[in-house]
Formats: sequence, structure tokens, C-alpha cells
Amino acid sequence: MSLTLEQKKAVVAEVQDVASSAYSAVAAEYSGLTVGEMTELRRKARNEGVYLRVVKNTLARRALDGTEFECMKEALEGPLMLAFSQEDPGSAARVLKEFMKEHEKLVVKMLAVGGELLDAKDLDRLASLPTRDQAIAMLMSVMRAPLDKFARTLNEVPGKLVRTVAAIRDSKQG
Repeated sequence: MSLTLEQKKAVVAEVQDVASSAYSAVAAEYSGLTVGEMTELRRKARNEGVYLRVVKNTLARRALDGTEFECMKEALEGPLMLAFSQEDPGSAARVLKEFMKEHEKLVVKMLAVGGELLDAKDLDRLASLPTRDQAIAMLMSVMRAPLDKFARTLNEVPGKLVRTVAAIRDSKQG
């Protein structure tokens, strides 16, 4: 079923709006997946804050104009779905990587982060990026480590004094 000009404009505007605020994008070939598998993938993506859309390549090229994912335009070939990370840079890669473990027919073709086109083999690197909450937790643990060490050091001084006095007492009693 072909789209009318107005529907095509709406699709381009929607994808362009999402792409302009996304952190990263993943293009994957989906041929061979059943409707049920695609629905499952869409549900997982929605739960993780990933915008997933199957778009004709000509419309996708127009939608990616003027965004940091413009680098993907020339490589768009064949039936592809686009996944845009909206919450953190690695969320789309994590969703697709997890889904690919059970479904071999889903094949990642390219990735883009910060205006740079990456090869499909970089999927693991992108998927391993921490989420926002994980990054904040890591930062807080690094910031807290010197304070913890200082507190342990201060606590050690009275403990060492008590052990020294106890050793002197024991030596005088013996």
C-alpha cells in the first residue's frame, strides 16, 4: 500500500523530530522476522525508551537531513528499520543486541553516534555504555572513595592508640 504525499511528509517529519533529539541510531535488516517477533521487538524497544520505525529508505534519507545522523544516508540500502536511542546512547544497541541473541534473522548494518558512522561490529561497544543512572552511580562512587578512605584513616588513629596502650599495659603486668 503506497502512502499519499501528506502521509509521507508526516512520516519524514516524525522521524526527523525523533532523530534531532536522539543520542544514537542503529539501522538493522529485519527480513525474515515474523509479525509476532516484530511486535515483541517493538514492545521491548518502547519499554527501554527506543524509537523503532520501519521507513522506506528514500523517506529515511530525507528525514536524516540536517540531523547528526546524516552520515547514515548513503548507506541506507535494502529493507531496514531504524532504532533511535532517546534516553541514553546505548539503549537502542542494547535492545537490538539482546533481541539478536534469540533471533538470528535480525542483522545490524550500521550505527551512528555523535555524527560518526560506525560499523556493525561496534554494536557491543555501544551496547556496553552505561545508562544515565549507572553513570551517575559510578561517578558518585569515585567521588566518595577519598572521603571513605579519609574516614577509615581517622578511625584507625584512636584504634591504634588503644592497641598500643593495651600492649604497654600487658607488658607491665607480665
